[in-house]
Amino acid sequence: MKRNILFITTDQQRYDSLGCNGGQIARTPVVDKLAADGLNFHRAHNQNTVCMPSRATLITGQYPRTHGVYANGVALPDDAPSVAGYLSENGYRTALLGKAHFEPGFDAKRRWYENRMAEEGLTGPHRGFEHMELALHTPGFAGFEVQHYGKWLASNYPDEMGGFAQLLGAEPGGDTGAPETVHNPVPREHYHTDWVADRTIAWLDSLEADEAWFCWMSFPDPHHPWDPPSSELHRVNWRDLDLPPGHPGSHDEIVKILAQKPKHWLDWYEGRFKNYEGGPQSFVPAQMTHDQVREINAMTHIENELIDEACGRVLERVGVRGWLENTDVFFTSDHGELQGDYGLMFKGPYHTNALMRIPLVWRPSGEVTHQDVQTPVGLMDLAPTFCEIAGLDVPEWMQGRPLTQPRDYVITEWDSQMRRCGMHMRTIYRDGWICTAYEATSNEGLWGRPDAEPVIVYDGTEGELYNVDDDPYQWTNRWDDPACASIKSDLVASLYDELPPEREPKLYPEAPT
Repeated sequence: MKRNILFITTDQQRYDSLGCNGGQIARTPVVDKLAADGLNFHRAHNQNTVCMPSRATLITGQYPRTHGVYANGVALPDDAPSVAGYLSENGYRTALLGKAHFEPGFDAKRRWYENRMAEEGLTGPHRGFEHMELALHTPGFAGFEVQHYGKWLASNYPDEMGGFAQLLGAEPGGDTGAPETVHNPVPREHYHTDWVADRTIAWLDSLEADEAWFCWMSFPDPHHPWDPPSSELHRVNWRDLDLPPGHPGSHDEIVKILAQKPKHWLDWYEGRFKNYEGGPQSFVPAQMTHDQVREINAMTHIENELIDEACGRVLERVGVRGWLENTDVFFTSDHGELQGDYGLMFKGPYHTNALMRIPLVWRPSGEVTHQDVQTPVGLMDLAPTFCEIAGLDVPEWMQGRPLTQPRDYVITEWDSQMRRCGMHMRTIYRDGWICTAYEATSNEGLWGRPDAEPVIVYDGTEGELYNVDDDPYQWTNRWDDPACASIKSDLVASLYDELPPEREPKLYPEAPT
């Protein structure tokens, strides 16, 4: 009998948000139990720190430089390989419920299939999934309904559409005027977290008991905007929170730390650089108050609790169907969130633990002994692991390796899609060190007016180097420290030895999100 696979992903969730990873605020007993009953990977890193490149890596098992989705505006090619398709060809029923985002999301003209499916009454097949019901972070955007969730909410509860925060607008809200934060009157049972769980349960219930299945349940939260149902705000009172431990505590300390890093760090904080590729363009981190940081964190913790409870409902249904002992369960996220570290918020070209290191829990089917895995792994290793579980050969087009075959390094990349940014970063984690080499700035073939010039120009000598065992929040950049010259040289050489060639020709960004 084939093993089933329940693949649970969140969006923009930090490694340290879970109780099993040291989180002390959000209550996550369901995922904590999965970790206690299985494997908890404490050094799982993504291969890119924003949504589309990371999600394309999840479905292909490839580096961003290979599948070609190097930024959020680059659509995954229609002929890209898919682990879901490979499993489907070998007898698995397949579905994706929730956020896909292999194609640009806010697409008023419905150029991409993901965005016109709901309007045309379709649920697939697409990218190897026989069934898809999709959701993004908001049910509506720029006057149109967004994907299946938006159409469902507008059709059944139209008065609830307006309660969500505007994405990427940085509009103030909540109690403190925090960006992209609102008290959302939507009933919990109509919020997208519970909707995704409901649709997952409905699809599972459509299967025969003896059918093998691969189900990707993909929650849009805790990605901004921060607008959980207001009925749930009692869970975490922002007034009771301290600043997160990665926050330096004062403006002066933030400036002192960021001044050690390449220029776009401090320039973003003080408003000279706009983080076009990772957050609202109007957002200036230095203008954010400590209370706003606390309120955003409280909203995030609430959203994480709702996700955990939704996972519990789905796992309960899997148990009722008699599948639990024959189902491998995975829980991870595509990337993290700065969430107050360095006085910053959102994400972007910032290769830090907050964004690269993500939760990864695997509860295998059958009997297993709990393991806390400290060796590095990547999100690109999940697709090969699914193949191994299914008893299939890992295809040559996958560049990861099964999680049962540990590695000693993991690589994360960044390539800008905006002419005004033009940054290229390559990062390796190995032996407790995070080393980021900055390549020379280039703005050819990118999004924006042809006469647009990068705001910040790097010449290829810049970089970052941290021993995260001693400096977990990466406050002291040792790139130019003579005492670290040898380790830096060794890490940079190892990084470039392991990178495969870039895809040719390079894909063009067709939309900024």
